[in-house]
Amino acid sequence: MIARSLLSSLISKYYLGTNESVKWIINDNHLEINFVSPSKDVIGQVLCEDFQLENTVLPIYDTKKLSNLVSICQGNVLVEVEKVNTIATKLNLSDMHFNLTYALSDMLLIPRVGTVNEPDEWEVKIDLTSEDVSQLIRAKSALSDVDNMVFKTTNDLDGNLVCEIVFGDGHGHSNKITYQLMGKVKEGGISIPFDSNMFKTILAANKDMESGTLKLAKGGLLQLKFNTENITSEYSMVRKAETSF
Repeated sequence: MIARSLLSSLISKYYLGTNESVKWIINDNHLEINFVSPSKDVIGQVLCEDFQLENTVLPIYDTKKLSNLVSICQGNVLVEVEKVNTIATKLNLSDMHFNLTYALSDMLLIPRVGTVNEPDEWEVKIDLTSEDVSQLIRAKSALSDVDNMVFKTTNDLDGNLVCEIVFGDGHGHSNKITYQLMGKVKEGGISIPFDSNMFKTILAANKDMESGTLKLAKGGLLQLKFNTENITSEYSMVRKAETSF
């Protein structure tokens, strides 16, 4: 039996509204899901250390449909894998009221997920709190019609290097919101744009985090990592190609 809340949380952390096709790899009650966005600007991984299902690989082609099925379940869900020979073909879900069947895909239809070449050094390393996540979501929501966001490193009033996240248009008289984060900042004068819509979506999917980290490389890579009791989710975002900043 697997809690419906756990299934929903796992799905939300990789789906992000766009990432439909993935493989669920289960080995010794350890679940691994690697994903890449259709636009290739976000690559990530979701891990669950306690996922009570037999060793198998589940090719999920249409995550939204699976999410819709899971959403009508309540409490604990009995999850069973139906196979033809050794190939998983169906995922059967049942609770006190429903018996549901999700048809699995051909493995060849699931896109390959590459790897991220991490930099030798990160210019910014910051521990995120639940309050940071909540406030950043609120900031983006206040300027929901603008997808511009830029990460800057600068000095605060005491001369300490800090990281600022600026939401809003880059023009002088446009609306802006700036949120300041304290942490390990090695270099000032960095200014890198990212997609604020995807940033907010990632944060919203991880509101249940117990701890989180943010890393920024001046080459244009942003890494976000979150932990709950059983789930670790990690995201690597590349900078926006064009921006008004």
